[in-house]
Amino acid sequence: MREKLRTHIEKVVPLTDDEFAFISTHFSIKKYKKHQFLIQEGDLVKYHYFVISGLLKLVYTDDTGKQHIVSFAMEDWWESDFNAYYTQTEATMSLECIEDTEVLCLLLDDYKKLCESLQKMERFFLQKANFGFLAAQRRIISSMTSNAKERYEQLLKQYPALVQRVPKSLLASYLGVSRETLSRLST
Repeated sequence: MREKLRTHIEKVVPLTDDEFAFISTHFSIKKYKKHQFLIQEGDLVKYHYFVISGLLKLVYTDDTGKQHIVSFAMEDWWESDFNAYYTQTEATMSLECIEDTEVLCLLLDDYKKLCESLQKMERFFLQKANFGFLAAQRRIISSMTSNAKERYEQLLKQYPALVQRVPKSLLASYLGVSRETLSRLST
């Protein structure tokens, strides 16, 4: 299981066995069942999660009670309510399992220790943050400039494995369309 983390990190930076042994001591392993929450709105967010297996959804609930899917996370992806994690404040979003899920958990203090102790890890996390920022910008621009069909086609092209695993009702919420609209788009 930790070997998945090593393989993931080594896509960005090479590691010695000693470096990886040090890195792995900073992570804990947790398993969750389908529909179980890793984070609930109002919680203090303790962890940044690396998904070993399974599928997660990050959800924001507005003042009317409507749920908006901010993102999904599957194997080899990182997820959390990052604002709450980095500022150590209460979560404004919930993180829930769509499937049984196994994650490696990283406390903020351990994240800081890794970055301070190994320049390689600081470079790794910087690249992950940059790519996450770029993906968020692409999604914002797409939501402002693309119609529902174009957004769906972009999602299919970019994340075909994800689309196969996520229920249509959740995909519709993520795309900002009704389930019926998504059904029309996917035929």
